[in-house]
Amino acid sequence: MEIIPENLTWKDSYKLYTGSILPRPIALVSTISKSGIPNLAPFSNFCGVCPQPFIIAFAPLIRPEDGTKKDTTRNIEETGQFVVNIVTEDIVAKVNETSIEFASDIDEFQETGLTPIPSSKVMPYRVKESPIQMECVLENILAFGEGAGSSNLVIGRVVKIHIDDVLYKDGKIDLANLKPVGRLAGEYYAKMSDLFTLKRPERR
Repeated sequence: MEIIPENLTWKDSYKLYTGSILPRPIALVSTISKSGIPNLAPFSNFCGVCPQPFIIAFAPLIRPEDGTKKDTTRNIEETGQFVVNIVTEDIVAKVNETSIEFASDIDEFQETGLTPIPSSKVMPYRVKESPIQMECVLENILAFGEGAGSSNLVIGRVVKIHIDDVLYKDGKIDLANLKPVGRLAGEYYAKMSDLFTLKRPERR
């Protein structure tokens, strides 16, 4: 089968997008509005960009109903700061609750029972239950597309990382104990704790 994406409706394109690019790591992004209201939202369009400088990125979709930006995007535009909290098996159910489209004046920390703790270098709170938290300042926001199915790519520079002591060994993350989860399509998620290794081949 051969498909030209531009010939699809945005919903059909979205189904192929989420069903083919997987598993996707989940960024639980915490921001704060200009008026001081905390916000939490999960994004599976999330990736690392560069280790030095330490750059990460995630891509919030434009709301298909009315073409407006999500609260996360607006808050970052206003403050230039955000925190990415890594999602694990232990907190994924509560993280899923943050995907509800709450009104802008609602604090998702209170709604979900996740615990806000102060950051060191940025204004938005960190999520205490997340074992890895990355404080970020905005580098750039790029817009792609128009209308339903379009998105903004938020690029941030990590200025401080908080890691649970039990996970940090010899300068590396203990993946077996981290137990991250990956986003698939629809209601499907993947546990990433079933690990295997492959050595990188040497040049022949």
